[in-house]
Amino acid sequence: MKGIVFNLLEETITEEFGLGAWDNLLDIAGLDGAYTSLGSYPDGEIFNLVAAASTVLGKTQAEILRWFGRRAMPYLAQRYPAFFEAQQTGRDFILSVNHIIHPEVRKLYAGAGCPHFHFREPSVDTLIIGYQSPRKLCDLAHGFIEGAADRYGEQVTVEHLACMNRGDHNCQIAVAWVS
Repeated sequence: MKGIVFNLLEETITEEFGLGAWDNLLDIAGLDGAYTSLGSYPDGEIFNLVAAASTVLGKTQAEILRWFGRRAMPYLAQRYPAFFEAQQTGRDFILSVNHIIHPEVRKLYAGAGCPHFHFREPSVDTLIIGYQSPRKLCDLAHGFIEGAADRYGEQVTVEHLACMNRGDHNCQIAVAWVS
């Protein structure tokens, strides 16, 4: 996992709960917390931090990942404004992930293991997103989807039609824009 993800998690935690909360999570997870944005770290470290946050906050790990993804979106927009300014809607932003955002991520962060998404557009208000990654972070993707909608002043409902965390081969996430 690239260090930028850890940096974003640290920012969201400290913004909402204070620096002491981040240090507490590191202690509980047994980690030193020295993450550089360009560094690569074992995937287990992010999972340990999410598990620690789950314990401390009394929320499921899925809830923590969704919260993190949604809250991290403003920090991503500050770091990479061009990704957001080029898009007019949350839907446009989501659809740009494979062909604009992830290729740039791979240029900036060598070795980044980005998930790949498949999109189906059954209607103008609905998007079905296929997600497959060995990390099984579809709940983080869910949070990013909600964060993108927030960024563009939209409201969405998100439903997991299929989920690797429930034993399915891949994830199918239905996103509906609410008028």
